[in-house]
Amino acid sequence: MIAIIDSGGANIASVQFALERLGAESILTKDVKIIQSADKVLLPGVGAAPIAMQNLAEYGLIDCIRDLTQPVMGICLGMQLLFAASPEGNTPLLGIFDADCKTFSPAQGRSVPHMGWNRLSKQQDHPLLAGVGEGAHVYFVHSYFAPITAQTIAATNYGDDFTAIVAGNNFMGCQFHPEKSGLVGAQILRNFLEMPS
Repeated sequence: MIAIIDSGGANIASVQFALERLGAESILTKDVKIIQSADKVLLPGVGAAPIAMQNLAEYGLIDCIRDLTQPVMGICLGMQLLFAASPEGNTPLLGIFDADCKTFSPAQGRSVPHMGWNRLSKQQDHPLLAGVGEGAHVYFVHSYFAPITAQTIAATNYGDDFTAIVAGNNFMGCQFHPEKSGLVGAQILRNFLEMPS
């Protein structure tokens, strides 16, 4: 069973539908015991980091998430929550990855948010990238980003290079929306589902 953590964000139904298309059962939950006993855990998120962290604290999920040992994947804001801090409201995050998120600043030829299709540039091999070609296109919608770190397995450029996929131990994250990224996104979700629990 896949537990999808209900952090109060939108678009969670599309994540459930994407998993359903891949034959995976999932449950949307805030329940610590269900999350701890799940085979895999997804942390989706759309919206503001301060509100998402406030919701996780309210539900008693911050330490629960930090202590998980099964594969965990954050999506969009959910990936950013795995980092140390966000400039959005100067918010401390979960601190799984030791780097602070940043914000895109508007520049000539670059509007914020970064919205639309962009390319993945593989930084290192990882099971999450099995069957995903160099330069594969995925769908982004975000104003904040995580910098390149030693755990970056795929990067994207939008004026700045940033982490598109991060992975360290059992924690992973995609800045883009795999559930809206066609065959490439489906392959990444399939790779996640096939990881040993």
